[in-house]
Amino acid sequence: MVVLGGRSEIGLGIARRLAPGRVVCLAARRSEELLDETEQLMASGATAVHSLEFDADDLSTHHEILRTIIAEHGPIGVVLVAFGILGDQALAERDPAHAIEIVHTDFVAQVSALTILANELREHGDSQIVVFSSIAGVRVRRANYVYGSAKAGLDGFASGLADALHDSATSLVLVRPGFVIGRMTEGMAPVPVLSSTPEQVAAAVVSALEARRSEVWVPPYLGVAAAAMRLIPRALWRRLPR
Repeated sequence: MVVLGGRSEIGLGIARRLAPGRVVCLAARRSEELLDETEQLMASGATAVHSLEFDADDLSTHHEILRTIIAEHGPIGVVLVAFGILGDQALAERDPAHAIEIVHTDFVAQVSALTILANELREHGDSQIVVFSSIAGVRVRRANYVYGSAKAGLDGFASGLADALHDSATSLVLVRPGFVIGRMTEGMAPVPVLSSTPEQVAAAVVSALEARRSEVWVPPYLGVAAAAMRLIPRALWRRLPR
C-alpha cells in the first residue's frame, strides 16, 4: 500500500485500517520526520513501513518515485492519492501565484501522479487507486472558488480515468467528502449535517474498497444534497458561505 501524502489524516486513517499484513510506503516531504506515522502503522499491524521523499509539486520526480516503489517493494495493491492544500481564498483572489499554487497541487500534480499510476499499475495486476475529490467541486461556490475549481477539474479527470480503467485489473475509487473537520480546516466552522471527521471518511473509503464501489459520498446522503445544490438559483448560490 502506498500513501502519496504520508501525513494526510484521512490517508493515515485508511492506512491504519488496511495495515495488518501489509507493507506500507509513506511518501511525503521531510520523509525523515514520519516517525509517529510509522509507529502508528506498525502498531496497527503493518509488516513494514517505508518512508520516501516526495514533493507532489515537483512533477519531474513522480515517475521515478512510483517506479522505485514498485521495483523495491513489489506490485501496489492500494494507492491513496492523499496530498492537497486548501489554500487561502482571499489571498488567491489578490495573488495569481497563490491561485496557481492551489490549482497546481490540487489538480495538475494529481493529474500527473494519476496518469503515471494508471499506466504503471495496468502492468502489475489487481490494484485500487483512491482519489479524493470534494463536495466543493460539484458546484463551485464564490466563497472558495479557487480550491473548488481545482476539485471540479480533478473530479472530472478521475471520473474519466475510472472509465478508462474499467476493463483492466486496476480500479479507481472516487471519494467526495463534505466539510472534513481536521487540520486542513482548523479554525473554520463546520457545515451542519454535511460534515465528517477524517476517521469517518477513512471508514467509508475502506468499506468502498472492500465492496469494489467506484464512488463514495461522505456522509452518504451528501450525494442527494449535491443534486439539490445544482437546482439553487445562481443569485442565491453566490451568497452562500463556505
